[in-house]
Amino acid sequence: MMFIALKTEDGTVRGKLSFYCRILKVTRQGFYKYLSKKNHPWKYQNLADAMKAIVSEDECNDTYGRIRMYQALLLKQPEGIRIPSERTVYRIMEEIGLSHRPKRKPNGITKADREAHKSNDLLERNFTSAQPLKKCVTDITEIKAKDGKLYVSAIFDCFDATVLGLAMDTNMKSVLCERTLDNAVRSYPVLRGAVIHSDRGTQYTSKTYRKAIGRHGILQSMNSAGGRCHDNARCESMWARMKEELLYERNNTEKMTIEELKTLIWRYFISYWNNRRICSANEGLPPMVKRQRYYESLAAAA
Repeated sequence: MMFIALKTEDGTVRGKLSFYCRILKVTRQGFYKYLSKKNHPWKYQNLADAMKAIVSEDECNDTYGRIRMYQALLLKQPEGIRIPSERTVYRIMEEIGLSHRPKRKPNGITKADREAHKSNDLLERNFTSAQPLKKCVTDITEIKAKDGKLYVSAIFDCFDATVLGLAMDTNMKSVLCERTLDNAVRSYPVLRGAVIHSDRGTQYTSKTYRKAIGRHGILQSMNSAGGRCHDNARCESMWARMKEELLYERNNTEKMTIEELKTLIWRYFISYWNNRRICSANEGLPPMVKRQRYYESLAAAA
């Protein structure tokens, strides 16, 4: 329709109109209907502007797909805008060129010590929790920097995916995992008695880590025998999301120093991830918003 309008000067060149309509198999009635509406404002313009505003709020928001964009709109409830179906949200995103980057699969880096004592698998791949600070997962990931490698260790709460503890270093020794645990307990003293699940890496079977586990009254859980990837899938998916949103095609880590990477990752997890990132597993709520609503519901029921 746009092509015909351009070639016929909005239908004023009658001789060409018949030709183009016949070649492109367009009826004149349909073409004149298009002309009558083409200068009208787009009915989804306000919604499109609201989507662009959501993307511009945080650097990593441009990775939102249709589900998280729809959930973000439901959470924010932009004034004067009716939120359509998820499918319509997807069509509008396609129209205005909002798309997210493809995922890449991270590789596990921890290695098991076959001789070390192992803990039982207390979660058995059930990574959901009805309460905060009851079930957690932990793991380490590796990121290459200009001046070496940075190892990031984190503890995630299965209730809402909150990062409870975070530590980073240039090595992946057991002290790194101990610091992660100490940071988590310092921020959340009631973590005592919770289950923390990990793979069977030497860091988690070491005496140093087991001593820290006992000191804080934590119950240790580990992957089942065989080291199957699904046994700690929740934590692996957290790393995948972080790298997709923060690193891949956005920040060339091999041109950044380790200290610059530390600042970038700390801000991502503690500021963005915990407080503002839409999480589909939380029904479209950022982790801390879900946690706050949980405690508000307890107070209202009391």
